[in-house]
Amino acid sequence: MFNLFLLQLLNGAQFGILLFLVAAGLTLVFGIMDFINLAHGVLYMVGAYLMATFAGMTGSYWFGLALALPATLVFGLVLEFLVFRRLYDRSHLDQVLATFGLILMLSEGVKILWGSAPLNVDMPALLSGSVPLAGPLQYPVYRIAVIAAGLASAVGLWALINHTRAGMLLRAGASNRPMVAALGVDISRLFMLVFAGGAMLAGFAGAIVAPILSVDPGMGESILILTFVVIVIGGVGSIRGAFLAAILVGVVDTVGRTFGPIWLRMVMDPAAASQTGRMVAPMLVYLLMAAVLFWSPTGLFGRKGAK
Repeated sequence: MFNLFLLQLLNGAQFGILLFLVAAGLTLVFGIMDFINLAHGVLYMVGAYLMATFAGMTGSYWFGLALALPATLVFGLVLEFLVFRRLYDRSHLDQVLATFGLILMLSEGVKILWGSAPLNVDMPALLSGSVPLAGPLQYPVYRIAVIAAGLASAVGLWALINHTRAGMLLRAGASNRPMVAALGVDISRLFMLVFAGGAMLAGFAGAIVAPILSVDPGMGESILILTFVVIVIGGVGSIRGAFLAAILVGVVDTVGRTFGPIWLRMVMDPAAASQTGRMVAPMLVYLLMAAVLFWSPTGLFGRKGAK
């Protein structure tokens, strides 16, 4: 039982890392730009598809990753230039409707270009295999590499935001955007940089998860819902909050889906426990969100007085 718990704990951490990579850019967009972008999950999906395409063309995972990241960044910049910047001064309802329509358009575009059948990406030989953890328990090297890459990205993003001039502007923009604009900062350029960074992080998450999960047109929508949960729990605009909330949500979701039916068997018959567990487990992250908001309405690290 302990080995199974440790395994699911690592799987939850790995899933949380992916959630953080997607949520980091989106929480900055929320916090700095006050822009609701439902289409952010599309960048995660596009990153995975570009990874599958470039890895297949070059025959190399590493070349595929090196090409997929800048390609996703460019794709995000094109969307920002053609669509998003025209919505910055519109109401939140307009933003929701426009970005939801963009999800439908891009999902259909992906089906036209790549088809509806799932795609697969071969795992690099360097990161294949498993390592021993405890007793007979083995854990895939690639999943450990995903965790390490996500932690490195989190540290790099923390250093960028807290120890660079660009990060200072981001933090100031999140706190008081009109004042930053009054001081002569090009807000449009700042917005573009935020979108570019968020697009590349989301694309990176999609690219590195491609060898683990199948690449399909619906993968962006599935992760977007949990990404919003992460942002709400962590606090809008907080990278630290997004990281801690993503790990928490990933662990609760993964461990709950595995151990929920097991724990319910203590008080219910196996068939009923299995069925009830499958129904209750997906609700755990939303119960967690409700509990956090009851304790702190702005999230774990949200700004007090934030609307």
